[in-house]
Amino acid sequence: MPPAPELISPRSARVSAARRLAKRNFRGKERLFLAEGPQAVREAAGHRVDGTPALVELFVTVEAAERHADIVGEARTAGARVHLASEDVIADISTTVTPQGLVGVCRFLDTPFEDVLKARPKLVAVLAHVRDPGNAGTVLRCADAAGAEAVVLTDASVDLYNPKAVRASVGSLFHLPVAVGVPVEEAVAGLKGAGVRVLAADGAGDDDLDDELDKGTMGGPTAWVFGNEAWGLPQETRALADAVVRVPLHGMAESLNLATAAAVCLYASARAQRASGGCRSVTLG
Repeated sequence: MPPAPELISPRSARVSAARRLAKRNFRGKERLFLAEGPQAVREAAGHRVDGTPALVELFVTVEAAERHADIVGEARTAGARVHLASEDVIADISTTVTPQGLVGVCRFLDTPFEDVLKARPKLVAVLAHVRDPGNAGTVLRCADAAGAEAVVLTDASVDLYNPKAVRASVGSLFHLPVAVGVPVEEAVAGLKGAGVRVLAADGAGDDDLDDELDKGTMGGPTAWVFGNEAWGLPQETRALADAVVRVPLHGMAESLNLATAAAVCLYASARAQRASGGCRSVTLG
């Protein structure tokens, strides 16, 4: 039998370079980020950025390599360098308390905002002033699940490639175009120019989501603007929108958190757009 591949040294330059990607300035300089766990690594291995595989390197423990041999094979097929690593090395690179044994180094994925507009999207989530990376990743996941064609992170929002945001997206980061660093005024103006109705989600909104659905006004191309977790959207941002819409609270809860409100709004639009007369019709089997 051939000898087992040698484990990469904790002092390796590759390990040091991967470890530095936990910091935003290094991610921006190298245009690389970390994707942890089998789901994210699998998505990265199958994704391409302008024709180039997104996955550059994979650090994997012997146990994880055996358990996820298919993912390791996909990584090698994608041309990624695969390094067997000890659990200590994975823990050193990882940003989680309980690493799952796989850490991928990936190329940046963001899409120019102009390309988002050229695609004439029908459903878009705009994150304005969203600062919590877990919330950003979860909203991205909700947008993906609802069938949105793009997500926009404004220049006042969290870094898309923050490890917590990447983890919270659970692979959805690789599924749809995401534009980053767009001033909210530019985002709203561009979307309106592309024929998209812009709705600001705010608990103090004048318009009720149920009423909007009943009036049949949500079947067209729509972008939802979601604000900061603590203080929502400033008045100047709300003023940019075509309407400021609140999610009705039928029970005793004081409010909904950002990700839950985003899921409700995005799915309301998705349902309206798939109804008769909406953007997209439903094909009945």
